Amino acid sequence: MAGAKNHQYHILPPSIWPLFGSMSALVLASGSIMWMHSMAAANLVFFAGVAGILITFFGWWSQVIQEAHAGDHTPVVQLHLRYGMILFIASEVMFFVGWFWAWFDFALFPSTVEAVGGMWPPKGMHVVNAWEFPLLNTLILLCSGCTITWSHHALLHNQRGGALKGLWGLLGVGENDGVKKGLWLTIILGLIFSSVQAYEYMESPFPFKAASEGGSSYGGAFFMATGFHGFHVLVGTIFLIVNLVRVYKGDFTPRQHFGFEAAAWYWHFVDVVWLFLFASIYVWGGWGAAVH
Repeated sequence: MAGAKNHQYHILPPSIWPLFGSMSALVLASGSIMWMHSMAAANLVFFAGVAGILITFFGWWSQVIQEAHAGDHTPVVQLHLRYGMILFIASEVMFFVGWFWAWFDFALFPSTVEAVGGMWPPKGMHVVNAWEFPLLNTLILLCSGCTITWSHHALLHNQRGGALKGLWGLLGVGENDGVKKGLWLTIILGLIFSSVQAYEYMESPFPFKAASEGGSSYGGAFFMATGFHGFHVLVGTIFLIVNLVRVYKGDFTPRQHFGFEAAAWYWHFVDVVWLFLFASIYVWGGWGAAVH
């Protein structure tokens, strides 16, 4: 029969979201450039682009969820969605390769100008104590990796209990509902990590400024690497919150839960990157310098 479907692939219908999203990205980039040049109405253009991007996120991903409920996410489609997520995480890895490259370039080949003195950290620089807040955040992220794994394992084994009284009951979490418990704990740990990092930045002994403005290459490389990771933690936390809402709505099953799996992969990626940051920037990068 003409038009009959005899394959497992999902042929997407025409959609406005790719065009709308690309135009929003163009507006966002234009607003950013205008803002850098202090042009009139730059903030309006910038936030219009941000709003367009957020609308695209909501509309496009809502459409993907509807396709999943309609049964369009066959095993073949789910496999290719996983390939897409793997490639996305690989592209994020390349971002961090750039920051690590800059850090090790500065550290292994320090400038001989007077401000740096041919040493790393630069002469007279006080560094963040790796064994205080950075170590605490390392333990927090390691624990969060365990809780998201617990939640994923519970989802695979369909561990959902009835609602109970008490704190978990107020949150609509059952006695054996490891999915919601693990997600709640992971989100809370992610928020604690971000709070601790924000406090660490406020108490930092060096500023995020250009060398010509009283800053240093050490501060620039430090804040770009750790701050970019902090941004990923915020994105990952939002990712997990969205999945928590979907869990409450009953969107996931043991056989079909790609959205949850993608969030778990992303969170583990964030965990692993932090371990490298802690070892190379906080411990090795500040070795031998005066501690703040």
